[in-house]
Amino acid sequence: MPGENLTRAEAVERAGVVSVESYEIALDLTTGPETFASATTVHFTATEGASTFVDLVAPSVRSVVLNGRELDPSAVFADSRITLEGLAADNELVVVADCGYTNTGEGLHRFVDPVDGEVYLYTQFEVPDARRVFACFEQPDLKATFQFTVTAPAAWQVVSNEPTPEPVPAGADGDVATWTFEPTGRISTYITALVAGPYAVVRSSLTSSDGREIPLGAFCRKSLSEHFDADYIFEKTRQGFEFYETTFGVPYPFTKYDQLFVPEYNMGAMENAGCVTFTESYVFRSKVTDAVRERRVVTILHELAHMWFGDLVTMKWWNDLWLNESFAEYASTLATAEATEWDAAWTTFSAMEKSWAYKQDQLPSTHPIVAEIKDLEDVQVNFDGITYAKGASVLKQLVAWVGREAFIAGVSAYFGKHAWGNTELPDLLTELEATSGRDLKAWSKLWLETAGVNTLRPVIETDSHGRIMSFVVEQTAPAEWPTIRPHRLGIGFYSLSDAGELVRTHFTEVDVDGPRTDVKELVELDRPALVLLNDEDLAYAKIRLDAASLRVALEHLADIADPLARSLVWGSVWDSVRDGEVPASEYVRLVLGGIFRETESTTLRTTLNQMVLAAKQYVAPSARAATLAEVGDTIWALVGDAAAGSDTQFQLVKFFAHVASTPAHVETLSGLLDGSVTLDGLEIDTDLRWELLEGLVLNGAAGDQEIDATLAADDTATGRQSAARARAAKPTVEGKLAALSSVVAADVPNAIIRNTGLGFVHVNDPAALADVVQPYLDAVLKVWNERSYHIAEEIIEGFYPAPLASVELRDATAAWLETNAEAAPALRRLVVESLAGTDRALKAQSADS
Repeated sequence: MPGENLTRAEAVERAGVVSVESYEIALDLTTGPETFASATTVHFTATEGASTFVDLVAPSVRSVVLNGRELDPSAVFADSRITLEGLAADNELVVVADCGYTNTGEGLHRFVDPVDGEVYLYTQFEVPDARRVFACFEQPDLKATFQFTVTAPAAWQVVSNEPTPEPVPAGADGDVATWTFEPTGRISTYITALVAGPYAVVRSSLTSSDGREIPLGAFCRKSLSEHFDADYIFEKTRQGFEFYETTFGVPYPFTKYDQLFVPEYNMGAMENAGCVTFTESYVFRSKVTDAVRERRVVTILHELAHMWFGDLVTMKWWNDLWLNESFAEYASTLATAEATEWDAAWTTFSAMEKSWAYKQDQLPSTHPIVAEIKDLEDVQVNFDGITYAKGASVLKQLVAWVGREAFIAGVSAYFGKHAWGNTELPDLLTELEATSGRDLKAWSKLWLETAGVNTLRPVIETDSHGRIMSFVVEQTAPAEWPTIRPHRLGIGFYSLSDAGELVRTHFTEVDVDGPRTDVKELVELDRPALVLLNDEDLAYAKIRLDAASLRVALEHLADIADPLARSLVWGSVWDSVRDGEVPASEYVRLVLGGIFRETESTTLRTTLNQMVLAAKQYVAPSARAATLAEVGDTIWALVGDAAAGSDTQFQLVKFFAHVASTPAHVETLSGLLDGSVTLDGLEIDTDLRWELLEGLVLNGAAGDQEIDATLAADDTATGRQSAARARAAKPTVEGKLAALSSVVAADVPNAIIRNTGLGFVHVNDPAALADVVQPYLDAVLKVWNERSYHIAEEIIEGFYPAPLASVELRDATAAWLETNAEAAPALRRLVVESLAGTDRALKAQSADS
């Protein structure tokens, strides 16, 4: 990736020279399968006589004309930049280039549907990839208007940020047409978009709070359209529009709202203004868990929130990326809980988002929420649990502190003052201080400008009758990040009811600050069976149970009646396992003994995933095989107890396929596949069939012949991805080396790489990975230097042989870091984080021995 970076210093300097007025972008998508024609006209003002550069990543540049003066492309185009010298006060730049399609999910991605041979295109520009499609000043604070003209096959749908115009025939035989879009409002380059192809479309509309009729569109590939539940997507969209417009007091700022579900997508979704793209895995061709169904709703509302926070008002530079993502994460969870049927969304947030944040915040690479972003490589690795989940958690804490009414009023004022502009953190804090009457500078310094997670634990003294004589909340911080912070949190008392449930009998909300906080309002109360700090999950902190509460939790965790409280206790125990305070084998037994009572789908999925990680990497290696066998046996027994057709039954079957490790497990999987084993309410549909087959491959009970036969019956994009994953799950050294080689030595699409990585690390006995460690490490620099960022990240993270969790892996990784001390900081961060995972696994193994 040399020559494609941009430093913050360069961006600041360029913004001091240039102000951009407009882009006119003409794209011809009929020039062949490798490249497309791109012609860009940019109008901008500048400091007269100054020099600057415009960004472009393209195989070739045909011409560059600045203010009527022809520039030699070979002289001015290098390192993904076009140098512009001798600028006038008012400038016109015209760049004509041949730009390249990608199969990496960056720039303009091109996909050919194996079902019908149709071609589908979509753009993905965040962070710096608009320059792969048109010449531009690629930084968020140089906003402009964008007018797109697109020539493409006449039968295609062509969608951008503005409403799609009527096409005009452009070819003699009528098979080509041109679409000329209206200019956008002033937006950043990274939220412009183009989606084109024979997409199936469903249309609707809604009435905005200001009376405008907002056209709605929902798009997916034709071969998926029979599975497309567009009406449900529109329903959630309408609920989101009403919630946000009412809450923010600001009408939707754009002219229409299209949602496009596209193939081979690198992430969940992207908030392109009025033209949101989503992973097409959200088009459910087979049964999915309730957790996935809920996540789709949260994602829909997350992207909609961005139309205000991120698109209408945009960060000045990427160090305030968290302002976009944290706010959208907080707002979408709030909207999901209050405007849709998924009213337990905050329990989901606790189980999934916060566990992600706590994990990220304990890595050596943790960083303040307001991160120091020196260049584009820095921001690429900061789409992480700090930027999204910790930021949203801290916003939830801020709302609890200043009050929801004051918070929303401040946000509304912020939108009104900075619409169509760029901001920094102080701009938001100024409005929140005005509406709340609080000085937020100290709060910001402690919460947003320092890293690390605090640990809170109760210290309780009682008399001989069990009455509380002293109740103290102790707060600690890691040595590397020793900040002690203020917390607004709830404390819940839980006692066993006559029905055998742990129910809350007392609750108080307190402010905790400093290393020790006396909670005097709890003195003289009878000590309950379980004391839960951070009840209601207002605070961002690791929570520890006192010894007596921990004993009760381990015995009665499944009996906690409230799903959010139950999720908090699950999380507290898991944190203790990760920190080596509770043996992993004890946690596995806790989950196996209590998970059958779990009612929340995401908590179920998250907890089972954590249990599998504990069984495969955290238990003592000598106990691994026996633990896995016990896990598989127990999960299959629980399948039999689950209600027919329930989400619990479905999830348990999926996890059973993932952890199957004995001949009896293999026999059961084979029976489910051939129909000799049946379960009431469970259909072995296409995607579940692939998961069951992968379980057989994992155990050496199936191979290429069975994979090929299953693929022949499902030769679709998802089928090919599932086949790649199953092949990579072969439990042999040869199979693992072949999987690694298939992505390092060949140019394969992003989705195939991702799924191959998932199969590669899917092992019961990690010994097959031991001989892959050095080939993997030998490939890291080559991959980083020769592949795009997203592909490099996918390979370096996805193929790290983490399941080995061994001293040998730790030492080899540490040696690579020592040898490559001068490697790019973003690359080293990926490897350092992998090493940290191995260190933590070894610590947990030691505690389990």
